[in-house]
Amino acid sequence: MPNPKRKHTRSRRDSRRAANWKLESVPLSKDNEGRWHRPHTISPEGFYNGILVRPPKTKKKAGQGGAEGGEQKGS
Repeated sequence: MPNPKRKHTRSRRDSRRAANWKLESVPLSKDNEGRWHRPHTISPEGFYNGILVRPPKTKKKAGQGGAEGGEQKGS
């Protein structure tokens, strides 16, 4: 395997490594109401391009789910 003929300086090494870590800004678009958002994504309310594509989530009440109060296991 070939080896380098001369030692590379720390500056040259670090500038080569730094070139791969540039951050890109996120592209933004305005919706119909003038709010900024990421393009091609669903809004938190569930709309895409003005059409409801995902209905809003509903929370379950505290009484729903789990075992019924009158039933006992193992008796």
